[in-house]
Amino acid sequence: MVREQYTTTTPGTSLERPKNEYVYKIGIYGWRKRCLYLFVLLLLIILVVNFSLTIWILKVMWFSPTGMGHLRVTKEGLRLEGESEFLFPLYAKEIHSRVDSSLLLQSTHNVTVNARNSNGEVTGRLNVGPKMVEFHGQQFQINSKDGKPLFTVDENEVVIGTDKLRVTGPEGALFEHSVETPLVKAEAFKQLR
Repeated sequence: MVREQYTTTTPGTSLERPKNEYVYKIGIYGWRKRCLYLFVLLLLIILVVNFSLTIWILKVMWFSPTGMGHLRVTKEGLRLEGESEFLFPLYAKEIHSRVDSSLLLQSTHNVTVNARNSNGEVTGRLNVGPKMVEFHGQQFQINSKDGKPLFTVDENEVVIGTDKLRVTGPEGALFEHSVETPLVKAEAFKQLR
């Protein structure tokens, strides 16, 4: 066991200190100390870069406690303001526009709206393309503002529920089979043929 020895001298006397053959340096010295400082400095630089990148991402993506950018989280669900582009299909229970503006859906090819049952099978499809509007389903119905059916189509029949049907084409209407109506009338001052 190493023991430290202390010698005290009074002024004017000279005593030689004993040589310490067993003096140990405590701590890290030399290249190990430099490597440790370099490692701590490197960790500090990584911490500062990581923190600054996190702040930059938060600023660029407009993160806030209520949402991200134009996307806000509300009690009713998500609120998306402004124009947005969806690269993949959008699944939603309800889509509303603001009270003072209309809802606009745009596509370079077509806009397709699918209705699915609880098993995930498509039960109705509305496809709006550049040249035609196509509907697949059991029944297609157009209603008035009051909820009165104006036009209904299914596999068996076509029902027009308006009080008056007007055919404005130059050739009129062509029926391959019989037609039943309570009144046929020509325009004013024109002949009925």
